[in-house]
Amino acid sequence: MYQVDAFAKRVFTGNPAAIVPLEEWLPDEVMQAIAMENNLAETAYFVKQGDRYGLRWFTPGTEVDLCGHATLASAHVIFEILEPGRQRVEFDSRSGELIVTKEDGLLALNFPSRPPARVEPCAGLLEALGGKPEEVWAARDYMVTYATAEEVRALRPNMLGLCGLDRFAVIVTAPGGTEGVDFVSRFFAPEHGVPEDPVTGSAHCTLIPYWAERLGRTKLAARQVSPRGGELDCELQGGRVRIAGPAVLYLRGTITI
Repeated sequence: MYQVDAFAKRVFTGNPAAIVPLEEWLPDEVMQAIAMENNLAETAYFVKQGDRYGLRWFTPGTEVDLCGHATLASAHVIFEILEPGRQRVEFDSRSGELIVTKEDGLLALNFPSRPPARVEPCAGLLEALGGKPEEVWAARDYMVTYATAEEVRALRPNMLGLCGLDRFAVIVTAPGGTEGVDFVSRFFAPEHGVPEDPVTGSAHCTLIPYWAERLGRTKLAARQVSPRGGELDCELQGGRVRIAGPAVLYLRGTITI
């Protein structure tokens, strides 16, 4: 097993993910148990299939259909340890084909775009988040907008109140303002064992099309303002999004089961 800090230039920043290369899939209950034991936002497993890789992701509580930072971390393990010199890797996942390429010191994810639509929030959502929310949107996750980056940083959500939602998780976002980026965000999924995710690639499948339309341009700089934090180089590419950032290895070890 490898642990990689994704969207990070140095260890102890960005979003940590456990990466477990396999020769064949383990039983689902074993992969879920390992993810619970790791107690990280995501544990990713991959199996080589020809020149491609099958890829799956587990939070401590459930298997998920898309995870950006653990995909980036998986590619880092392949590029830097398992297949040095490789410049591109194709993953097959529950969200279809996902491609990661090496680009000028960054790893670039090619993911599906998930544009949000305006919705009415479920009961208790806004009260649990706090602050002064402006609008509520949703795709897979709720996306709640605020006026300033400072307000997003200051939120102290009631995590119990964010459980039992009719969406997978909650994104909060605001213009970058004094942060020096185009937009900021945070991500909460307490019902799935992730109270606050440090840096969330999949959330940017929704954030990028929203901010591209709102700001009138396709290339964007983003920062997730969790306590660990991370920066993402973003671009809307039609029905896909490009999400790029660095990664660094924290540890390698062996699981005994």
